[in-house]
Amino acid sequence: MRWRLIITVALVCAASAAIALWVLHAPQIGHWFQVRTGIVNESGPYYGFWSGFGSDLEEFGILGAIGAGIYQLVKKYNCHEPGCWRIGQHPAAGGQFLLCYRHHPDYRGKKPTHELIERLHREHLERQAVMHGKLDEIRQHLQAKPPDAHRANGPGTTPTTIVRP
Repeated sequence: MRWRLIITVALVCAASAAIALWVLHAPQIGHWFQVRTGIVNESGPYYGFWSGFGSDLEEFGILGAIGAGIYQLVKKYNCHEPGCWRIGQHPAAGGQFLLCYRHHPDYRGKKPTHELIERLHREHLERQAVMHGKLDEIRQHLQAKPPDAHRANGPGTTPTTIVRP
């Protein structure tokens, strides 16, 4: 919080100094600005602008599009915590969010240690084993169930004919 205040005060002082210099040297700065942007009527109205500074407007648009693309790329990979500019490398909530180590709930603001990585890996393997065990139980339950008579002659099967004497 203190650094923000110092930076804000420094920017306000720099802007005030720039405005003071502009006011003190207005004729020279104004003429320099008119010549550089092509506003001075050289050979016709606005000719200097469109053949000078105005012709660069397209380049500013291209640079703006490149900047917007870079911003979107950074935004995709940065931490999903609002206001955080760190790179999100750690998935959370089943992979829905990418968080930095400071905002990830498993790390609690500290970089992951070797013990933490081993513990999280072990918990993951235990969850996977429980899930596979339940799937094996369901599969065995379905295989042990005897087929119904209705299922035996269901769609896609040929009905058996009963011969009566």
